[in-house]
Amino acid sequence: SIQRFRAVKAGVSMFSQQPQDLVVVAGQPVTLPCTIPGYHGVVLWIKDGLALGVGRDLSGYPRYTVIGDHGSGEHHLRIQRVELMDDAVFECQAVQAAMRSRPARLTVLVPPEDPVISGGPVVSLRAGDPLNLTCHADNAKPAASIIWIRNGEVLNGAMYSKTLLRDGRRESTVSTLYLSPSNIETGQQIICKASNKAVPNGKETSVTIDIQHLPLVNLSVEPQPVLEGHPVKFHCSAKANPPVTLYRWAKGGSIIKEVSGDTYEVIVDHSFFIEPVSCEVTNPLGSTNISRNVDVYFGPRMAAEPQSLQVDLGSDAVFNCAWTGNPSLTIVWMKRGSGVVLSNENLLTLKSVRQEDAGKYVCRAVVPRVGAGEKEVSLTVNGPPTISSTQTQQALHGEKGQIKCFIRSTPPPDRIAWSWKETVLESGTSGRYTVETVNTEEGVISTLTMSNIVPADFQTIYNCTAWNSFGSDTEIIRLKEQGHVFLSLCAESLPVAVIIGIAVGAFVALIVLMGTIGAFCCTRSQRNLKGVVSAKNDIRVEIVHKDHNAARENEEHTSMKQLMVKLFPLLSSTSVLVFMQFAPGLGYL
Repeated sequence: SIQRFRAVKAGVSMFSQQPQDLVVVAGQPVTLPCTIPGYHGVVLWIKDGLALGVGRDLSGYPRYTVIGDHGSGEHHLRIQRVELMDDAVFECQAVQAAMRSRPARLTVLVPPEDPVISGGPVVSLRAGDPLNLTCHADNAKPAASIIWIRNGEVLNGAMYSKTLLRDGRRESTVSTLYLSPSNIETGQQIICKASNKAVPNGKETSVTIDIQHLPLVNLSVEPQPVLEGHPVKFHCSAKANPPVTLYRWAKGGSIIKEVSGDTYEVIVDHSFFIEPVSCEVTNPLGSTNISRNVDVYFGPRMAAEPQSLQVDLGSDAVFNCAWTGNPSLTIVWMKRGSGVVLSNENLLTLKSVRQEDAGKYVCRAVVPRVGAGEKEVSLTVNGPPTISSTQTQQALHGEKGQIKCFIRSTPPPDRIAWSWKETVLESGTSGRYTVETVNTEEGVISTLTMSNIVPADFQTIYNCTAWNSFGSDTEIIRLKEQGHVFLSLCAESLPVAVIIGIAVGAFVALIVLMGTIGAFCCTRSQRNLKGVVSAKNDIRVEIVHKDHNAARENEEHTSMKQLMVKLFPLLSSTSVLVFMQFAPGLGYL
């Protein structure tokens, strides 16, 4: 080798002793040998690549000393009380000869600290509880092994974990032993023994088990299940050593002061289903508390109240409704006035709502054979206005007349306008015309008032149109003349008694006739209104001038004449005279 060649050339012998790998327990001394016969130059000791000093001067390391006969080439490194920091690789180097020894690994073993059992030296527990013992042995290198011993036998099944400390060399070990209640007895001694290569025989500690006997309690409830409003009896039986000294009752965490014995009788309500009744039994060692809920049958009670919603047209509406009840309840969502079940869950989701979805919705809960409950909410849909008004309205010639337009709109209408011929009026007065708007709980009423009705007003088509941010709607309204009733009898030429008789007879006949006419007209109006409502889909705002009333009025006129032919034979001549005075005002004869 190069070192051998250089040594021979310099006339120096080789290493006769070199440091070897060593394992040593912390606290013990150790000597690393280095002998170079015939060499009288400078010798360096290197630790992990760094020189400890020059020659035999190691003043920076008080525990380190170079020993041996310098003349004989002995340069041994002596370490007093080895510490963990001495765990390193050492080399001996002959500087002038340019030689170095083989690297020697010094491994320092560190025994664990004395093991410690948490809670020792006496571990107390209640009868019936399992035993969990934790033992830790810290600061060991390598990590300590832990075993548990009872009555000279090793206990198996312990959990084992270790943690590397910040110095990167030492470790702490934790072992946890679980023993079931049937596997422990009071007075037993359990040993924790920790060992590693530094202490093969190990270190140990022990604890003594002390089992305390608290009251053993059983709480019974009779009868179960039970309907709300009926009585139940709680009985708290206990076995304790020493004997029981106190019973204490509570419901939902609140003390029941009026009860002090081992029995509690009460009329139950729904709260007993969710608030347990507890019995606490005490003896000189402590207390045992046991609780029971009562299986109370009760009708639905609201847990989360649904809220009314206002959503835009086309958006989703989600209602949440939660009930509690016992036994299990059924939830049904329906729209008021409809028998269709929309959901059986707490949540009702209406996708892409339309204006016809607006209305009242009912969340109903039913507990079979116990009771039911319901909660109503409203859904308001923001969309275009809708107008509903009588398409033909009446007024007297020469008098003040009004036509009304009823508007439902969410949000409220931004604008309402009346239009006829070439005129558009939103509010205020223009000539003979005045527009007034009134807000009500149901909607908005817009009224077009005309002073001094003229014949042309009955030939005009009026349009009522409303707008909001979602769209508009319009209604076409006609004005029809309302006739006068005249009674023209010559009272002067007839005796008073005859006049009275004629008047009474005519009045009775008139009532019969008007009732028949009213029924006939209502039937016609309902038929016409039904047609109007059905035709309201996809309505467009436009002014219409085509007259559709003439044919309908002729048809009604003919029907009334036929009706009169049937009724006239039943009337006296005087009654006919009276009716003939009424007929022109009705507009049928």
